[in-house]
Amino acid sequence: MRNRRLDIIFYKPLLSYFLTDVVLLMLSFFVVLMWFPLSTQIPFQKYWAFALEFSAVWLITSYFTHRYVKVKFMRIGRSILRLFIASALTFLIMWVFMTCIAEGRNYSIMVLLTIWLAMVIISFIFILLFHAYHYALNAEPELERAPERGPQAVLRKPVLYEGDQRDNIKDTVCESTSEHVLEYLQKNVELYSSNTYIMRTAELFNIQKLKYYRFDTMINLMPLNQIRGINKMFGTVNDKLPDDGLFVCCFEPQGVLKRNIYNKYPPVINTIVYSFVFIYKRVIPRLFMTSRLYYDITEGKNRVLSKAEVLGRLCYCGFEIVDEHKMDDLVYVIARRSFRPQTVQRRTYGIFIKLNRIGKNGKMFNVYKFRTMHPYSEFLQEYIYKKYNLQDGGKFNHDIRVTTLGRFMRKFWIDEWPMFLNLLKGDMKLVGVRPISKQYFSLYSKELQETRVKHRPGLMPPFYADMPKTLEEIEASEMRYLTACEQNGTLRTDFVYFWKILYNILFRRARSN
Repeated sequence: MRNRRLDIIFYKPLLSYFLTDVVLLMLSFFVVLMWFPLSTQIPFQKYWAFALEFSAVWLITSYFTHRYVKVKFMRIGRSILRLFIASALTFLIMWVFMTCIAEGRNYSIMVLLTIWLAMVIISFIFILLFHAYHYALNAEPELERAPERGPQAVLRKPVLYEGDQRDNIKDTVCESTSEHVLEYLQKNVELYSSNTYIMRTAELFNIQKLKYYRFDTMINLMPLNQIRGINKMFGTVNDKLPDDGLFVCCFEPQGVLKRNIYNKYPPVINTIVYSFVFIYKRVIPRLFMTSRLYYDITEGKNRVLSKAEVLGRLCYCGFEIVDEHKMDDLVYVIARRSFRPQTVQRRTYGIFIKLNRIGKNGKMFNVYKFRTMHPYSEFLQEYIYKKYNLQDGGKFNHDIRVTTLGRFMRKFWIDEWPMFLNLLKGDMKLVGVRPISKQYFSLYSKELQETRVKHRPGLMPPFYADMPKTLEEIEASEMRYLTACEQNGTLRTDFVYFWKILYNILFRRARSN
């Protein structure tokens, strides 16, 4: 019993918390002694001993009030309570010390009060921010996945419904959607099969309770805009479906919300309203410190989703997009289960992105850019290429992944400013071939691939010197540049290309796509 009591009183403090208090104490003393009016002309010489004494008392009382216990074991209310207990004890001890023991040193009570208040306020703000960080960090618990499996088919042979059973299915679909949706489902999936499961739910439990591999087609008529854990739902459906099973979902794209607002309000006012809605529904949910709070308040209802985000989430969660079709302000997506993803956690997206690109000697490195695409767009590159192909200049034709702001940033190269970090790190040089992904790299000829990896990529590609339009012309342009580097030297070639590129940008209005 005695050892247990000692363990409660004496514990191993978290060093980072202890050192944080030391830094905050130093900051408080510096601010007060440097900027507050004092009677002495030499505040640091007079109060250095007082600073050490105050700091020692603060750290000791903080230790014995258990302020240096990990945050995950302590709620914010308890952290604040322990701060005020420790600070009250510190003030009381220092006041007794100044009036009874160190009376002859002429320490000012106002200095004690000011430093004490500064430390309490700074510590209080730090606790709020620290707990807010941990609150945001634990935004979404991991999904409990099904065990690993080999190739798996549906458990039962399908039976096609007839008569009243078929009519009941039609009524179920039409009650939630419309005749157009019914016709679309009849055409693209086995709607009247006993192995097709139709639901309208936002609750993960309703999918978790289903048997594994019982159905080869699952249809959820609840718009994804009303579902908080979209990745969790996709991951659970992926586990329940057999190999090549189909999943049908729907969502309201963000363009519908914008159209409704602009139709509802008069000019100018509609722009103002949409700006506020955009910040509330698109910006705040994406910020790390506010994302969890937003979803806790709204419970994930009426969220705004782009087509690129939904399709990207499906690809991330192990599905292949089969078809997409817009009906009655909703986009319906048919996806086929193609693999079992290792993880289906929520991904965070900030203003900066790191893109995995092929560098010199085939070594992969991260290219830094401002984000110009919707979330989860990085999982859509193959799908976009298959559906839309390439346009003039080697970019994807009708790239739905790029945001409106992103198009503006790309037009004036604003998104590429962070790439100067790659220049400083030595991953890239000023003039050189464009750093590209594995998927885009695979489109090049074998000869160009082998030549490309011998050189470092650059910030200013030869594309802007020659302005090619087709993929073949881009390959020819890069091969001319790389051949010139090998024959005439890289430094000389880069010098010539630099002025060609600069001329095209300034006088021929060459722009990034």
